[in-house]
Amino acid sequence: MTEESKTKEGCCPGCEASEEELLARLDEVISSYKEKPGALIPVLQLAQGIYGYLPEHVLKHIARGMDKPYSEVAGVVGFYSFFSTVPRGRNLIRVCMGTACYVRGGMQVLDALKKELGIDVGETTEDREFSLEVARCFGACGLAPAITINDIVHHRVKPARVNQILAQYSPAEAAEPVAAGAGERSN
Repeated sequence: MTEESKTKEGCCPGCEASEEELLARLDEVISSYKEKPGALIPVLQLAQGIYGYLPEHVLKHIARGMDKPYSEVAGVVGFYSFFSTVPRGRNLIRVCMGTACYVRGGMQVLDALKKELGIDVGETTEDREFSLEVARCFGACGLAPAITINDIVHHRVKPARVNQILAQYSPAEAAEPVAAGAGERSN
C-alpha cells in the first residue's frame, strides 16, 4: 500500500490524515460521549466533522463503539438531512423550497444552479467544490427566494445572477473565505 493510498482528506481541504489518525480521533469522541444519554447525534456530528461525511465503515465503528445496533445508527443518519453518507463539496448550497421561496421563484433558482453546476440535487461537482441540496424553510420568507452557501444567506436571488453568486466561492476567491463572519448577503 502506498503512502498516498493510506491517507484521506480530513476535515479541511488540503489537510490529510491517515485512516488510523482519523479513527483515533473518532475513538476519542466515542469514549468521551459513550456514557452520556442522547450521545448518538453529537457523536455523528463530530464524526462528520472529522471525515467530512459519514462513510459506512465509520457508521459501523460508531455502532460498535457505542454498543448500538447498526440499524439505529444508520436510521438516525438517514432521518436527519444534516448528515451525509457521500462526500460533500467544499461549498454546501441549500435552496429553500418553502412556500414563499417556491412561489417567488425558488424552483427557477434551483434549475439555474443545477444547470450552472452540472449536477442534480444531492450531488457534488466533480472537483468537489459544490454540493447542492434543498431545504424546506430558512425562516427568511420576506426575503424569498433564498439560498444558503456555507450557512450564509443570499436573499432575493434571481436565476440570472446565480453565476455571480457562485463566483464569490470559486477557488480563486478562496484566499479570502466568504464564510468569515457568516451572515446575510443580498443578491
